[in-house]
Amino acid sequence: MKLTLETERLILRPFREEDAEDMFYGWASDDEVTKYLTWNTHKSIDETKYILNLWVSEYEQPERLNFAVELKDGNKLIGGIDVVGYDEGIPVIGYNLAKKYWNKGYMTEACRCVLNYLFSQGYEEVKIDAFVENIGSNKVIQKCGGILIKTEEEFFPLKNKTALVNRYVIKR
Repeated sequence: MKLTLETERLILRPFREEDAEDMFYGWASDDEVTKYLTWNTHKSIDETKYILNLWVSEYEQPERLNFAVELKDGNKLIGGIDVVGYDEGIPVIGYNLAKKYWNKGYMTEACRCVLNYLFSQGYEEVKIDAFVENIGSNKVIQKCGGILIKTEEEFFPLKNKTALVNRYVIKR
């Protein structure tokens, strides 16, 4: 679904194929950013272009919500936030942010916006997971009202590793 949302400082909009450079150089090629993501660091801009083409084609699916996070001031693409799937009908959110923009409240602002949208669509709760060692992401989730449900090991096939994951729920 193509949808645009706004916050005080951000525009959450559909990704476009022309976002490839900003995405690749902003975060997809940064090992520090991708360390806690379920996918590997992109080695070339062609890899990023391939993913963007896939995402753009997925906007035809009504349940697919995937937002590019853009600063209103300067129209700079700084990250992404999306519904990565549904767990027994409950949306599960994932996000990432270029390192240059960490600790400025942008992801908390984007996350709250997406949560408000999902709640306005009738969802009573939303789930978000974060690697235990990803302190920043855990803080974002907690600031958005996340309640820790459990911590468990999960295997990530694309990374070929097992990690401890905090599982949160955020209720309306």
